[in-house]
Amino acid sequence: MELPKLNFNEDFVFQIKRDKDKFFIYDVVRKSWFLLTPEEWVRQHWVHYFHFIKSRNLSSLILEKKLILNGTTKRIDLLVTEKTTAKILVECKAPEIKLTEKTFEQTARYNSVLLAEEIILSNGLQHISAKFIDGKYEFYKGEF
Repeated sequence: MELPKLNFNEDFVFQIKRDKDKFFIYDVVRKSWFLLTPEEWVRQHWVHYFHFIKSRNLSSLILEKKLILNGTTKRIDLLVTEKTTAKILVECKAPEIKLTEKTFEQTARYNSVLLAEEIILSNGLQHISAKFIDGKYEFYKGEF
């Protein structure tokens, strides 16, 4: 399986296995194997980035958390917390998905429920970072 090189300053070591014609990646947070989809490839880079580069405890990383938005159940990709406070919401897209204002607005809507201080929208090749300050998002250039 040919996986794209993603736009991170570090190279991470992942556990990947093949079962028949499918590939799986080991998630150190959920302690289980997951189908290696393009979106999961991006999500696992962020998990490794926060755990191994930013030294976040695995318990501070919440993956695929359900939330209710306007009466509809949604699922977030990754939430970084400190104690019980939402700090960073990361929305992951597959590398071939273009990041647009619409995809950013989706992440911002999710954050209207979570109230994280910062959001990151990423397809692994491009990352859009914004902090929520005084009721609005201020974009910044992150170093990932």
